[in-house]
Amino acid sequence: MFVVLPLSLVLPYFFILKVAFTLIGFIYVVYILHATEEVEYRVKRDLNWKHFWKRFVLTSIFVVVSTVVYMYLMEPTKLFYVPLKRPLLFLIILFSYTLLSAWPQEILFRTFFFSRYQSLFNDERLLIFTNAILFSLAHLFFRNALVLLITLIGGLIFAFTYLKFRSTTLVTIEHAIYGNWLYAVGLGYILDFPGFDSA
Repeated sequence: MFVVLPLSLVLPYFFILKVAFTLIGFIYVVYILHATEEVEYRVKRDLNWKHFWKRFVLTSIFVVVSTVVYMYLMEPTKLFYVPLKRPLLFLIILFSYTLLSAWPQEILFRTFFFSRYQSLFNDERLLIFTNAILFSLAHLFFRNALVLLITLIGGLIFAFTYLKFRSTTLVTIEHAIYGNWLYAVGLGYILDFPGFDSA
């Protein structure tokens, strides 16, 4: 699920089979989670919002500054291209990415992974790092070193959030915000997001 399937997506075989294998894997994960009642969608009432927002704001500043600087220096023509030039497409992608990418990934890589494998780790730092490595590995089919680096950093952020707050909804929202920001700032082209053909 976390190694063989991602590696298989790099191989040259029919795209429809890749989609089918991925969907079967995701359906299996959802079934297991609901069968064991491990999935938690709601945001807990006793959540330490002060701690969450403090970390979220600091992380967001780092993400925003680093990505804007990178795009300005490396790909200035793509900087905020889609939101400015194709706003309707941008809005469609915001909803599509959140529901069809961020949420399924968090179900698999955080909710399922931590439910199934956390007991195998005595060191939380090793648990978070392993989760982030596997999350990055799942994006290997892009064949792009920058994608692997970005998803490794994202994996560390999301793994820490889930381990700390145990909320699928919360970590999905965080994932969606950062993922949609990458698209907005112009980095969506490395993730094969649409809208950059004329940028």
